[in-house]
Amino acid sequence: MARYSFRLPDIGEGIAEAEIIAWHVKIGERVEEDAQLADMMTDKATVEMESPVSGIVVELAGEVGDLIAIGSTLAVIETDADGDVDAPPVDTAVEQQIEAETPGAEPVSEPKVTELTSSGVEPKTAAKPSEMPSAPAAPAVGAVHDAKILASPAVRARARDLGVDLGQVHSDGDRIRHADLDAFLRYSGGQGYNSPGASRARADEPIKVIGMRRKIAENMAASKRAIPHFTYVEEMDVTALEDMRADLNANRGQRPKLTMLPFLIVAICRTIPQFPMINARYDDEAGVVTRYGAVHLGMATQTDAGLMVPVIRDAQDKNVWQLASEIGRLAEAARTGKAKVDELSGSTLTITSLGPLGGIATTPVINRPEVAIIGPNKIVERPVFDGDDIRRAKLMNLSISCDHRVVDGWDAASYVQALKKLVETPVLLFAD
Repeated sequence: MARYSFRLPDIGEGIAEAEIIAWHVKIGERVEEDAQLADMMTDKATVEMESPVSGIVVELAGEVGDLIAIGSTLAVIETDADGDVDAPPVDTAVEQQIEAETPGAEPVSEPKVTELTSSGVEPKTAAKPSEMPSAPAAPAVGAVHDAKILASPAVRARARDLGVDLGQVHSDGDRIRHADLDAFLRYSGGQGYNSPGASRARADEPIKVIGMRRKIAENMAASKRAIPHFTYVEEMDVTALEDMRADLNANRGQRPKLTMLPFLIVAICRTIPQFPMINARYDDEAGVVTRYGAVHLGMATQTDAGLMVPVIRDAQDKNVWQLASEIGRLAEAARTGKAKVDELSGSTLTITSLGPLGGIATTPVINRPEVAIIGPNKIVERPVFDGDDIRRAKLMNLSISCDHRVVDGWDAASYVQALKKLVETPVLLFAD
Protein backbone atom coordinates (compact mmCIF):
# COMPACT_ATOMS: atom_id res chain seq x y z
CA MET A 1 0.00 0.00 0.00
CA ALA A 2 1.20 3.54 -0.72
CA ARG A 3 0.15 6.94 0.46
CA TYR A 4 -0.39 9.61 -2.18
CA SER A 5 -0.11 13.22 -0.96
CA PHE A 6 -2.24 15.48 -3.13
CA ARG A 7 -1.00 19.05 -2.90
CA LEU A 8 -3.14 22.10 -3.64
CA PRO A 9 -2.14 23.18 -7.17
CA ASP A 10 -1.51 26.71 -8.41
CA ILE A 11 -5.08 27.61 -9.36
CA GLY A 12 -4.61 31.21 -10.40
CA GLU A 13 -1.94 33.80 -11.03
CA GLY A 14 -0.86 35.48 -7.82
CA ILE A 15 -3.01 33.25 -5.60
CA ALA A 16 -1.24 32.29 -2.37
CA GLU A 17 -4.06 30.41 -0.65
CA ALA A 18 -7.57 29.11 -1.21
CA GLU A 19 -10.53 28.45 1.05
CA ILE A 20 -12.16 25.07 1.47
CA ILE A 21 -15.86 25.60 0.77
CA ALA A 22 -16.94 21.94 0.42
CA TRP A 23 -15.55 18.45 0.90
CA HIS A 24 -16.92 15.69 -1.33
CA VAL A 25 -15.15 12.90 0.59
CA LYS A 26 -14.62 11.83 4.18
CA ILE A 27 -11.74 10.11 5.93
CA GLY A 28 -12.11 6.36 5.46
CA GLU A 29 -14.11 6.65 2.24
CA ARG A 30 -12.92 5.34 -1.08
CA VAL A 31 -12.40 7.86 -3.87
CA GLU A 32 -11.99 7.02 -7.54
CA GLU A 33 -9.58 8.66 -9.94
CA ASP A 34 -10.98 11.96 -11.33
CA ALA A 35 -13.73 12.03 -8.68
CA GLN A 36 -14.28 15.32 -6.85
CA LEU A 37 -12.31 15.81 -3.67
CA ALA A 38 -13.18 19.37 -2.70
CA ASP A 39 -14.32 22.78 -3.88
CA MET A 40 -11.80 25.56 -3.29
CA MET A 41 -12.42 29.29 -3.51
CA THR A 42 -9.91 32.00 -4.36
CA ASP A 43 -10.40 35.74 -4.65
CA LYS A 44 -11.37 35.19 -8.28
CA ALA A 45 -13.41 32.01 -8.64
CA THR A 46 -14.44 28.62 -7.27
CA VAL A 47 -12.54 25.62 -8.59
CA GLU A 48 -13.05 21.87 -8.29
CA MET A 49 -10.27 19.63 -7.03
CA GLU A 50 -10.32 16.11 -8.49
CA SER A 51 -8.45 13.09 -7.22
CA PRO A 52 -5.56 12.03 -9.48
CA VAL A 53 -5.64 8.49 -8.04
CA SER A 54 -8.02 5.88 -6.67
CA GLY A 55 -7.82 4.77 -3.06
CA ILE A 56 -8.91 5.31 0.53
CA VAL A 57 -8.86 8.84 1.99
CA VAL A 58 -6.73 8.78 5.15
CA GLU A 59 -6.11 12.50 5.76
CA LEU A 60 -7.82 15.79 4.92
CA ALA A 61 -6.18 19.19 5.32
CA GLY A 62 -8.89 21.00 7.24
CA GLU A 63 -12.54 21.85 7.67
CA VAL A 64 -14.88 23.87 5.52
CA GLY A 65 -13.91 27.52 5.86
CA ASP A 66 -10.19 26.85 6.44
CA LEU A 67 -7.58 28.54 4.26
CA ILE A 68 -5.00 26.25 2.61
CA ALA A 69 -1.70 27.51 1.18
CA ILE A 70 -0.86 26.72 -2.44
CA GLY A 71 1.50 23.73 -2.56
CA SER A 72 0.48 22.33 0.82
CA THR A 73 -1.11 18.91 1.22
CA LEU A 74 -4.85 18.96 0.66
CA ALA A 75 -5.51 15.23 1.04
CA VAL A 76 -3.62 11.95 1.57
CA ILE A 77 -4.96 8.90 -0.26
CA GLU A 78 -3.89 5.31 0.39
CA THR A 79 -3.50 3.53 -2.94
CA ASP A 80 -2.71 -0.05 -3.99
CA ALA A 81 0.79 0.92 -5.18
CA ASP A 82 3.95 0.34 -3.15
CA GLY A 83 5.81 3.17 -1.41
CA ASP A 84 4.74 6.71 -0.59
CA VAL A 85 4.11 9.22 -3.37
CA ASP A 86 4.34 12.95 -2.88
CA ALA A 87 2.39 14.70 -5.60
CA PRO A 88 4.00 17.92 -6.87
CA PRO A 89 1.86 21.04 -7.19
CA VAL A 90 0.17 21.27 -10.57
CA ASP A 91 0.88 24.47 -12.48
CA THR A 92 -2.41 24.70 -14.35
CA ALA A 93 -5.44 26.92 -13.74
CA VAL A 94 -8.73 25.11 -13.32
CA GLU A 95 -11.93 26.87 -14.33
CA GLN A 96 -15.09 26.39 -12.36
CA GLN A 97 -17.56 24.02 -13.97
CA ILE A 98 -21.12 23.57 -12.81
CA GLU A 99 -22.85 20.59 -14.37
CA ALA A 100 -26.53 19.83 -14.11
CA GLU A 101 -27.41 16.83 -11.99
CA THR A 102 -28.50 13.69 -13.84
CA PRO A 103 -31.24 12.08 -11.76
CA GLY A 104 -30.81 8.36 -11.18
CA ALA A 105 -33.10 5.61 -10.08
CA GLU A 106 -31.29 5.23 -6.76
CA PRO A 107 -30.92 8.30 -4.50
CA VAL A 108 -27.60 7.04 -3.15
CA SER A 109 -25.97 7.07 -6.56
CA GLU A 110 -27.15 10.46 -7.80
CA PRO A 111 -24.27 12.66 -9.02
CA LYS A 112 -23.08 15.66 -7.07
CA VAL A 113 -23.62 19.20 -8.33
CA THR A 114 -20.84 21.68 -7.61
CA GLU A 115 -22.83 24.59 -6.26
CA LEU A 116 -22.27 27.40 -3.82
CA THR A 117 -25.51 27.39 -1.85
CA SER A 118 -27.05 30.67 -0.79
CA SER A 119 -26.64 29.64 2.82
CA GLY A 120 -23.01 28.66 2.43
CA VAL A 121 -23.70 25.22 3.95
CA GLU A 122 -21.48 22.34 2.90
CA PRO A 123 -23.41 19.95 0.62
CA LYS A 124 -24.58 16.81 2.40
CA THR A 125 -24.37 13.24 1.15
CA ALA A 126 -27.70 11.75 0.14
CA ALA A 127 -29.09 9.45 2.81
CA LYS A 128 -29.32 5.73 2.19
CA PRO A 129 -32.78 4.24 1.78
CA SER A 130 -32.45 2.52 5.17
CA GLU A 131 -31.84 5.92 6.80
CA MET A 132 -34.92 7.56 5.31
CA PRO A 133 -37.61 8.60 7.85
CA SER A 134 -40.61 6.28 7.86
CA ALA A 135 -43.60 8.53 7.33
CA PRO A 136 -46.27 6.83 5.20
CA ALA A 137 -48.00 10.11 4.38
CA ALA A 138 -44.77 11.76 3.23
CA PRO A 139 -43.30 10.79 -0.15
CA ALA A 140 -39.55 10.44 0.13
CA VAL A 141 -37.61 13.21 -1.54
CA GLY A 142 -35.85 11.74 -4.54
CA ALA A 143 -38.66 9.23 -5.14
CA VAL A 144 -40.46 8.77 -8.45
CA HIS A 145 -42.57 11.91 -7.93
CA ASP A 146 -39.54 14.21 -8.19
CA ALA A 147 -37.00 11.90 -9.82
CA LYS A 148 -36.72 14.20 -12.84
CA ILE A 149 -36.42 17.40 -10.82
CA LEU A 150 -32.97 18.99 -10.88
CA ALA A 151 -31.60 19.94 -7.46
CA SER A 152 -28.28 19.63 -5.70
CA PRO A 153 -27.71 16.93 -3.07
CA ALA A 154 -27.69 19.66 -0.41
CA VAL A 155 -31.12 20.91 -1.47
CA ARG A 156 -32.48 17.35 -1.66
CA ALA A 157 -31.14 16.53 1.80
CA ARG A 158 -32.62 19.69 3.28
CA ALA A 159 -35.98 19.04 1.62
CA ARG A 160 -35.89 15.48 2.97
CA ASP A 161 -35.22 16.76 6.50
CA LEU A 162 -38.13 19.21 6.20
CA GLY A 163 -40.46 16.66 4.66
CA VAL A 164 -40.97 18.75 1.51
CA ASP A 165 -41.83 17.19 -1.84
CA LEU A 166 -39.64 18.97 -4.42
CA GLY A 167 -42.36 18.41 -7.00
CA GLN A 168 -44.36 21.16 -5.27
CA VAL A 169 -41.49 23.67 -5.21
CA HIS A 170 -41.43 26.24 -8.01
CA SER A 171 -38.18 27.53 -9.53
CA ASP A 172 -37.54 30.14 -12.22
CA GLY A 173 -34.18 28.58 -13.06
CA ASP A 174 -33.00 25.25 -14.41
CA ARG A 175 -32.94 23.59 -10.99
CA ILE A 176 -34.40 24.01 -7.52
CA ARG A 177 -32.14 25.93 -5.16
CA HIS A 178 -32.17 26.82 -1.47
CA ALA A 179 -33.84 30.16 -2.20
CA ASP A 180 -36.71 28.35 -3.95
CA LEU A 181 -37.09 26.06 -0.95
CA ASP A 182 -37.07 29.08 1.39
CA ALA A 183 -39.81 30.74 -0.67
CA PHE A 184 -41.91 27.56 -0.59
CA LEU A 185 -41.61 27.35 3.20
CA ARG A 186 -42.56 31.00 3.63
CA TYR A 187 -45.68 30.79 1.50
CA SER A 188 -46.76 27.40 2.80
CA GLY A 189 -46.66 28.58 6.40
CA GLY A 190 -43.40 26.77 7.07
CA GLN A 191 -45.08 23.37 6.73
CA GLY A 192 -43.64 20.30 5.04
CA TYR A 193 -45.11 16.83 4.92
CA ASN A 194 -43.71 16.12 8.37
CA SER A 195 -45.56 19.06 9.92
CA PRO A 196 -48.59 18.24 12.07
CA GLY A 197 -50.66 20.95 10.35
CA ALA A 198 -50.14 23.99 12.54
CA SER A 199 -47.54 26.65 11.82
CA ARG A 200 -44.46 26.39 13.98
CA ALA A 201 -41.21 28.29 14.37
CA ARG A 202 -38.29 27.02 12.33
CA ALA A 203 -35.32 25.67 14.23
CA ASP A 204 -32.33 27.95 14.76
CA GLU A 205 -29.78 27.39 12.02
CA PRO A 206 -26.15 28.38 12.73
CA ILE A 207 -24.40 28.89 9.38
CA LYS A 208 -20.66 29.21 9.02
CA VAL A 209 -19.73 32.22 6.88
CA ILE A 210 -17.55 30.74 4.16
CA GLY A 211 -16.81 30.95 0.46
CA MET A 212 -18.49 33.69 -1.54
CA ARG A 213 -20.45 34.90 1.48
CA ARG A 214 -17.22 35.46 3.42
CA LYS A 215 -15.60 37.28 0.47
CA ILE A 216 -18.62 39.55 0.18
CA ALA A 217 -18.53 40.25 3.92
CA GLU A 218 -14.82 41.06 3.85
CA ASN A 219 -15.10 43.31 0.80
CA MET A 220 -18.12 45.21 2.11
CA ALA A 221 -16.52 45.70 5.53
CA ALA A 222 -13.29 46.96 3.93
CA SER A 223 -15.24 49.34 1.70
CA LYS A 224 -17.27 50.88 4.52
CA ARG A 225 -14.28 50.97 6.84
CA ALA A 226 -11.88 52.63 4.40
CA ILE A 227 -14.14 54.81 2.24
CA PRO A 228 -16.03 57.90 3.49
CA HIS A 229 -19.27 57.37 1.55
CA PHE A 230 -21.85 59.98 0.67
CA THR A 231 -25.01 59.39 -1.34
CA TYR A 232 -26.90 61.79 -3.61
CA VAL A 233 -30.40 61.00 -4.89
CA GLU A 234 -32.28 62.70 -7.74
CA GLU A 235 -35.72 62.13 -9.24
CA MET A 236 -35.99 61.66 -13.00
CA ASP A 237 -38.98 61.67 -15.32
CA VAL A 238 -38.54 58.59 -17.52
CA THR A 239 -41.89 58.81 -19.30
CA ALA A 240 -40.40 59.66 -22.71
CA LEU A 241 -37.62 57.12 -22.28
CA GLU A 242 -40.10 54.37 -21.42
CA ASP A 243 -42.18 55.27 -24.48
CA MET A 244 -39.05 55.07 -26.67
CA ARG A 245 -38.10 51.75 -25.12
CA ALA A 246 -41.55 50.32 -25.83
CA ASP A 247 -41.37 51.47 -29.49
CA LEU A 248 -37.90 49.95 -29.95
CA ASN A 249 -38.99 46.65 -28.41
CA ALA A 250 -42.05 46.53 -30.64
CA ASN A 251 -39.74 46.69 -33.68
CA ARG A 252 -36.75 44.75 -32.39
CA GLY A 253 -37.04 41.74 -34.67
CA GLN A 254 -34.47 39.12 -33.60
CA ARG A 255 -32.61 41.51 -31.32
CA PRO A 256 -32.77 41.16 -27.52
CA LYS A 257 -35.51 42.83 -25.51
CA LEU A 258 -34.45 46.16 -24.07
CA THR A 259 -34.75 46.94 -20.38
CA MET A 260 -34.05 50.33 -18.82
CA LEU A 261 -30.46 49.34 -18.01
CA PRO A 262 -28.87 49.66 -21.51
CA PHE A 263 -30.24 53.22 -21.85
CA LEU A 264 -28.86 54.19 -18.44
CA ILE A 265 -25.47 52.75 -19.36
CA VAL A 266 -25.38 54.77 -22.58
CA ALA A 267 -26.23 57.91 -20.56
CA ILE A 268 -23.58 57.08 -17.96
CA CYS A 269 -20.89 56.61 -20.61
CA ARG A 270 -21.83 59.78 -22.53
CA THR A 271 -21.48 61.96 -19.42
CA ILE A 272 -18.23 60.42 -18.12
CA PRO A 273 -15.88 62.56 -20.30
CA GLN A 274 -17.20 65.69 -18.53
CA PHE A 275 -16.74 64.10 -15.10
CA PRO A 276 -13.66 61.84 -15.27
CA MET A 277 -13.36 61.71 -11.47
CA ILE A 278 -16.42 59.40 -11.41
CA ASN A 279 -14.82 56.67 -13.57
CA ALA A 280 -11.76 56.08 -11.41
CA ARG A 281 -10.04 53.82 -8.90
CA TYR A 282 -8.20 54.90 -5.76
CA ASP A 283 -5.07 53.06 -4.63
CA ASP A 284 -5.00 53.81 -0.90
CA GLU A 285 -1.48 52.51 -0.29
CA ALA A 286 0.13 54.31 -3.23
CA GLY A 287 -1.99 57.42 -2.79
CA VAL A 288 -2.83 57.45 -6.50
CA VAL A 289 -6.17 58.02 -8.23
CA THR A 290 -6.34 56.61 -11.76
CA ARG A 291 -8.97 58.15 -14.03
CA TYR A 292 -9.88 55.73 -16.81
CA GLY A 293 -10.65 56.70 -20.38
CA ALA A 294 -12.65 53.54 -21.08
CA VAL A 295 -15.70 52.61 -19.02
CA HIS A 296 -15.44 49.03 -17.77
CA LEU A 297 -18.81 48.87 -16.09
CA GLY A 298 -19.38 46.45 -13.23
CA MET A 299 -22.92 45.07 -13.08
CA ALA A 300 -23.95 43.91 -9.62
CA THR A 301 -25.74 40.57 -10.10
CA GLN A 302 -27.52 38.50 -7.47
CA THR A 303 -26.76 34.78 -7.65
CA ASP A 304 -27.40 31.76 -5.43
CA ALA A 305 -23.80 32.08 -4.28
CA GLY A 306 -24.18 35.77 -3.39
CA LEU A 307 -23.54 39.09 -5.07
CA MET A 308 -21.20 38.95 -8.07
CA VAL A 309 -20.03 41.80 -10.33
CA PRO A 310 -19.41 40.76 -13.94
CA VAL A 311 -17.85 43.49 -16.07
CA ILE A 312 -19.03 45.00 -19.37
CA ARG A 313 -15.75 45.87 -21.09
CA ASP A 314 -15.57 49.14 -23.07
CA ALA A 315 -19.22 49.92 -22.43
CA GLN A 316 -18.76 53.32 -24.09
CA ASP A 317 -18.31 51.63 -27.48
CA LYS A 318 -21.57 49.64 -27.39
CA ASN A 319 -25.08 50.63 -28.47
CA VAL A 320 -28.23 49.72 -26.56
CA TRP A 321 -28.72 46.43 -28.44
CA GLN A 322 -25.12 45.32 -27.90
CA LEU A 323 -25.37 46.28 -24.23
CA ALA A 324 -28.61 44.30 -23.84
CA SER A 325 -26.91 41.21 -25.29
CA GLU A 326 -23.85 41.61 -23.07
CA ILE A 327 -25.96 42.20 -19.96
CA GLY A 328 -27.90 39.01 -20.61
CA ARG A 329 -24.80 36.96 -21.37
CA LEU A 330 -22.85 38.11 -18.30
CA ALA A 331 -25.80 37.79 -15.94
CA GLU A 332 -26.42 34.21 -17.07
CA ALA A 333 -22.72 33.35 -16.78
CA ALA A 334 -22.62 34.72 -13.23
CA ARG A 335 -25.78 32.93 -12.11
CA THR A 336 -24.67 29.57 -13.53
CA GLY A 337 -21.10 29.88 -12.24
CA LYS A 338 -19.61 29.95 -15.74
CA ALA A 339 -18.23 33.50 -15.65
CA LYS A 340 -14.51 33.60 -16.37
CA VAL A 341 -12.03 35.18 -13.98
CA ASP A 342 -11.36 38.16 -16.26
CA GLU A 343 -15.12 38.76 -16.55
CA LEU A 344 -15.36 39.28 -12.78
CA SER A 345 -12.57 41.82 -12.29
CA GLY A 346 -11.23 45.12 -13.59
CA SER A 347 -14.36 47.29 -13.34
CA THR A 348 -13.90 51.07 -13.13
CA LEU A 349 -17.49 51.98 -12.18
CA THR A 350 -20.43 49.86 -11.00
CA ILE A 351 -24.18 50.00 -11.48
CA THR A 352 -26.51 48.14 -9.13
CA SER A 353 -30.24 47.73 -9.55
CA LEU A 354 -32.91 45.78 -7.68
CA GLY A 355 -35.35 46.20 -10.55
CA PRO A 356 -38.98 46.30 -9.36
CA LEU A 357 -37.72 45.81 -5.77
CA GLY A 358 -35.62 48.96 -6.05
CA GLY A 359 -37.55 50.94 -3.48
CA ILE A 360 -37.75 54.73 -3.24
CA ALA A 361 -34.02 55.23 -2.79
CA THR A 362 -30.91 53.19 -2.06
CA THR A 363 -27.51 53.97 -0.55
CA PRO A 364 -25.29 51.49 -2.42
CA VAL A 365 -21.88 50.52 -1.06
CA ILE A 366 -18.93 51.34 -3.33
CA ASN A 367 -17.17 48.44 -5.03
CA ARG A 368 -13.67 49.17 -3.73
CA PRO A 369 -11.22 50.38 -5.13
CA GLU A 370 -13.69 52.21 -7.38
CA VAL A 371 -14.84 55.65 -6.24
CA ALA A 372 -18.51 55.62 -7.26
CA ILE A 373 -21.51 53.33 -7.69
CA ILE A 374 -24.83 54.18 -9.36
CA GLY A 375 -28.16 52.72 -8.28
CA PRO A 376 -31.36 53.25 -10.26
CA ASN A 377 -34.52 52.60 -8.24
CA LYS A 378 -37.96 51.39 -9.23
CA ILE A 379 -40.19 53.31 -11.63
CA VAL A 380 -43.52 54.56 -10.24
CA GLU A 381 -46.41 56.44 -11.83
CA ARG A 382 -47.51 59.70 -10.21
CA PRO A 383 -49.31 62.88 -11.22
CA VAL A 384 -46.98 65.82 -11.89
CA PHE A 385 -47.49 69.47 -12.74
CA ASP A 386 -46.66 70.42 -16.32
CA GLY A 387 -47.15 74.17 -16.34
CA ASP A 388 -50.76 74.67 -15.36
CA ASP A 389 -51.68 71.13 -16.34
CA ILE A 390 -51.42 67.87 -14.46
CA ARG A 391 -50.27 64.76 -16.31
CA ARG A 392 -49.42 61.16 -15.49
CA ALA A 393 -45.66 60.59 -15.38
CA LYS A 394 -43.30 57.68 -14.85
CA LEU A 395 -40.73 58.71 -12.27
CA MET A 396 -37.54 57.05 -11.05
CA ASN A 397 -35.10 58.03 -8.36
CA LEU A 398 -31.41 57.50 -9.13
CA SER A 399 -28.82 57.18 -6.34
CA ILE A 400 -25.08 57.63 -6.55
CA SER A 401 -22.64 56.85 -3.73
CA CYS A 402 -19.18 58.38 -3.99
CA ASP A 403 -15.82 58.28 -2.24
CA HIS A 404 -15.60 61.74 -0.64
CA ARG A 405 -11.80 61.58 -0.72
CA VAL A 406 -11.93 61.71 -4.52
CA VAL A 407 -15.36 63.03 -5.55
CA ASP A 408 -16.80 66.27 -4.18
CA GLY A 409 -20.50 66.61 -3.54
CA TRP A 410 -20.82 69.32 -6.19
CA ASP A 411 -19.23 67.07 -8.81
CA ALA A 412 -21.51 64.15 -7.94
CA ALA A 413 -24.62 66.34 -8.10
CA SER A 414 -23.50 67.92 -11.38
CA TYR A 415 -22.85 64.49 -12.88
CA VAL A 416 -26.33 63.24 -11.93
CA GLN A 417 -27.90 66.41 -13.36
CA ALA A 418 -26.10 65.70 -16.65
CA LEU A 419 -27.48 62.15 -16.54
CA LYS A 420 -30.95 63.54 -15.80
CA LYS A 421 -30.86 65.72 -18.91
CA LEU A 422 -30.07 62.73 -21.16
CA VAL A 423 -32.58 60.43 -19.48
CA GLU A 424 -35.41 62.95 -19.65
CA THR A 425 -34.60 63.88 -23.27
CA PRO A 426 -33.79 60.38 -24.61
CA VAL A 427 -33.30 61.48 -28.22
CA LEU A 428 -30.00 62.98 -27.02
CA LEU A 429 -28.78 59.45 -26.24
CA PHE A 430 -28.61 58.78 -29.96
CA ALA A 431 -27.36 62.21 -31.08
CA ASP A 432 -23.74 62.66 -32.14
